Amino acid sequence: MLSKKYWLIAGLVLAAALLRILPHPPNFAPVAAMALFAGAHLDNRKLAFLIPLIAMALSDIVIGFHDGLVLVYVCMCIAVAIGTQLQGRIGPLTVAGGALASSVIFFVVTNFGVWLTSGMYPLNASGLVACYVAAIPFFHYTIAGDLFYAGVLFGGFALIQMKLPAFRGEPTSVCKTAR
Repeated sequence: MLSKKYWLIAGLVLAAALLRILPHPPNFAPVAAMALFAGAHLDNRKLAFLIPLIAMALSDIVIGFHDGLVLVYVCMCIAVAIGTQLQGRIGPLTVAGGALASSVIFFVVTNFGVWLTSGMYPLNASGLVACYVAAIPFFHYTIAGDLFYAGVLFGGFALIQMKLPAFRGEPTSVCKTAR
């Protein structure tokens, strides 16, 4: 049986993914934050990657799939990997740094994909620059969303742990063994 803490973390990730369904400014979404959160709090690496991907897929069923989705999922996996580096070092600065790194990676990777596959830009250096420049007005929403939702997830979870001792220090992904 998985621990209560594990189920709480999985539930928070799923709830964050469902927030994507609500109207929001472009790119102001909890995607990177939920991946960062899962990576930072789930000891089992497979589950740390799988839970946000499943949550994202469930919300994408409602929102709809698009051509750039593979790159978005790749960026989520990178955010999970960044989150794993936060384990044991979670604090406001490390979480903010992880969220900002995730924002930059999302911007670079997904806009490279737009340049490469959309046909909207010439496939040369000036076309790549034009693609990134066109994306700049949306970048602040990405940063704001990643920082906001990272604060909500990490801060909310820390508050839950402070108020409810049952969620403190308990392993997040292992079965409890009988003694």
